[in-house]
Amino acid sequence: MTTSRFARLPQGEPITVVVELGPSALPVLELHGPVESTHIEAALDSIATCHPDAPAWRAGLESRGPGHHTLRFTDGADDERSEFPLGALADLLTQAGRGSFMARRLPATSLQRDLLADADTHPDPGRQVEQAAWDWHGPLDAARFTAAWHSVSARESVLRTTFDAQPKPGLVVHDHAEPEVVRLPHGTAEWHSLVEADRRRGIDPRRPAPLRITLLGGGRPNHAPAPPARVLLTYHHALLDSWSIRLLVREFYRAYLAGGELPGGERRPDMTDYVTWLAQQDTAAAEDFFTGAATGDLVAVPPLFTDTGSRAEGRSRLRLTKEETAALANWAATWGGSESIALQAVWALLLYRAGRAEGPSQVRFATTAAGRSILFEGVERTPGALAGPLPQTVLVDPDATVPQLIADLRDRCLDQAAYEWVSASQIHAWSRGRPPADTLLTFEAPPRAMPELEADLAAAGIQVEPPQTLGARTAYPVTLIAHHDRSGSLVLTAAYDQVRLSEVTELLAHAALLLRELPRGAGQRTTLGEVLALLTYMGSGAVVGPVQAETEESGPLPTVLRRPARADAGAVGLLQAPGISRAFYDQLAHAYPGPEELLLLAPVPAGGSRADVAARAVYDALGSRIRSRSGLAFAGFSGDGVAACALARRAVADGHRPLAVVLDVTGTGPDDLARRLASAVAHRHRPTHEQGTSTST
Repeated sequence: MTTSRFARLPQGEPITVVVELGPSALPVLELHGPVESTHIEAALDSIATCHPDAPAWRAGLESRGPGHHTLRFTDGADDERSEFPLGALADLLTQAGRGSFMARRLPATSLQRDLLADADTHPDPGRQVEQAAWDWHGPLDAARFTAAWHSVSARESVLRTTFDAQPKPGLVVHDHAEPEVVRLPHGTAEWHSLVEADRRRGIDPRRPAPLRITLLGGGRPNHAPAPPARVLLTYHHALLDSWSIRLLVREFYRAYLAGGELPGGERRPDMTDYVTWLAQQDTAAAEDFFTGAATGDLVAVPPLFTDTGSRAEGRSRLRLTKEETAALANWAATWGGSESIALQAVWALLLYRAGRAEGPSQVRFATTAAGRSILFEGVERTPGALAGPLPQTVLVDPDATVPQLIADLRDRCLDQAAYEWVSASQIHAWSRGRPPADTLLTFEAPPRAMPELEADLAAAGIQVEPPQTLGARTAYPVTLIAHHDRSGSLVLTAAYDQVRLSEVTELLAHAALLLRELPRGAGQRTTLGEVLALLTYMGSGAVVGPVQAETEESGPLPTVLRRPARADAGAVGLLQAPGISRAFYDQLAHAYPGPEELLLLAPVPAGGSRADVAARAVYDALGSRIRSRSGLAFAGFSGDGVAACALARRAVADGHRPLAVVLDVTGTGPDDLARRLASAVAHRHRPTHEQGTSTST
């Protein structure tokens, strides 16, 4: 194998990879396009590092003429037949200028594995997907906007990081991966519908890159005044957090003001340094801290919410006024706390009441730790997935005073700051079966001022606002997010299963009531019982309990894009790729010259347990109609090679010899793609006895 692991394919020249599978023979890859042997060697090197458990097959490359190569695999020394990641290899070879071979691999953190596992085990593609948005006032150069984000990606390794497909997921850092930047003119989309559609689309953390940027409006500079542009960032919690987004947005502003090119080299420290630091930490003190919080003799309020299995997400929002927010901050400071601590106190009281507790009882919930209080040098300027949930256990005694509860929560928050690198799964393992928290509080600190950048932007006639997060569907049945809007008002956003609507909206209303009333009358001797009495005439409290989970839906039926030209024609299933419109597929089908039937299949994730479930559902939804035909192929654009091969392997199990076709879409339109797809599918009918130059890779 070559040691040149970072070689890239030529940009702007399309490549097609056709994988032929069969029940017994080893697979064969037909490569169409400007592929050099060094590129293939580099791709195989990358696969060997990224997939250490892959079989050590030997590969022979046969040149059949300009732009046509055949890659044949033979058994390795152990002579064992096992599955080779052919789809991942096809994706690498077709990424061209939009991607690269792997630069390095590092282990994922325990927190990242938690977040990824939660996303993988739920059918909702928006699970663990967060969004941040802000308005842009003034001139906006769309080309410079896109170039600036590409420059940030080149400098920030976290924006070129994906998860691999190993049983114990690791991180793959690419040397090149450009974020997706979507530009929509004013008037082409309604904002709230755009946000919801973008969230439902989700982010696949196994595909570069983990950040998608959508720009609604904006135009070339020096034009007539226009409505403010709106910017939407969509990202996955397993790779980025809200702190990271603020860091990246600052870097984007610097790049934009510099003409689209960010000065300086790659950022250090980065997640590579953080992972190294994390491996050196001793967990003994952290285990003592998190397992010593509860007292066994005290009654504990049981978890009140369960995962309903619903795919419908509910979202509710309440806002305090600027004056109410200031009063809350001043009142909490009187007792040595903050707005965040005051919210925790209110939430503990509401869970105590909802659980029908009486007398001293322990209440358990989780809070999101920013992960930036640890003793890792440079942590405040390191973008990555550092923010994670930590459990809180607090004693609620109706006879205790409000200042006592504030002090208990404040002290625990200060004590746990040194352990913000610990994950919820580690704590749960240490807790020896103690029920996990079922609600999560996230309090986002106000954004820091950036006077120099704001002054430079203002000099260019640009006024921007701090990005505001919109709330994510987390592993918790109920998530409450608090942040300050641009006026300084405190905003509470609850995310939950839609079937919990009445329960959660009542809790949210009660939380707002207490946050307003406590600063008005709660003093040094006010008891928790007196505070709970404020809610006596506001209903009996949330009625909670188990909810029957929804039955799992079968896979969506394929959409017929093109009828077969004759009865004995085969069929091609096209995997719908992220960001590709239905209109594009219609144009491709219209231009397709082959006789095969074209079907549009539902998207399939690039890896994880959800990918297996989705691939099975898509294949089963095809029915016997397509599987009974002699010619069968599954096709996708670069990035869908893993999914296409997964579907093809299911067809092999049914006794077929299908093709998996992976198309590079670099600089190509639907007409050209249609011709390349037809040529790739038709290759099975051509003789393959012609000889060419053979080399070993």
